[in-house]
Amino acid sequence: MAALDILTYPDERLKTTCDAVDQFDAALREFIEHLQETCSGGPGAVGIAAPQVGDLRRICIVDATRAKRPVDNHGPLVLINPEITAWDGFAVGREGCLSVPDYTGKVIRAERIELKAQDPFGKSLRFTMHGFEARIAQHEVDHLDGILFLDRLVSRHADLQLRKK
Repeated sequence: MAALDILTYPDERLKTTCDAVDQFDAALREFIEHLQETCSGGPGAVGIAAPQVGDLRRICIVDATRAKRPVDNHGPLVLINPEITAWDGFAVGREGCLSVPDYTGKVIRAERIELKAQDPFGKSLRFTMHGFEARIAQHEVDHLDGILFLDRLVSRHADLQLRKK
C-alpha cells in the first residue's frame, strides 16, 4: 500500500464537514489500507482522519497502541461514521496533528466518551473510551466536522507552542 499526501493547515478542505459513508465496498477498504499506511508512517501519529488526505468522508483511525507509554485502549480502530453519543469529565492535554506539523497546543477534552461507529463492512460498533484513547477519538471526530485542534485551544497566545524536534 502507498502512503497518501497529508494536507496541512490552512488548506480549506480541513475546514469542511465530511459526508457519511454509505458504500461499504472493496474500494472503501482499499482506501482504509492506504489511510492506515499513512498513519503508521506519521511521526508519533496515533490517529488520522480521511479529510487530512483530501477525502471528505467520515472515516478515521484511532490507534492508542502507538502511544509513547502504554494506555488502556481497544487496539487499532477503523471508525466509519463515528458519533460521540455521551461524554463526561474534562481534562486539559497537549495535542499535535499531522496537518499542523510544527505546533502543539493545550486543548480541553472530555475524559470519558461513548462512541458509536461502523466498521469497514458496515457492522455497528460501540465503545466506551477514557483517557488518551478518548482524546484521540475526539480529535479525529473533530476533523470529520471541519474542526482542528487550533480551534479548540484554551489560549492561542499561551497554549500554542512550536513542536519540539
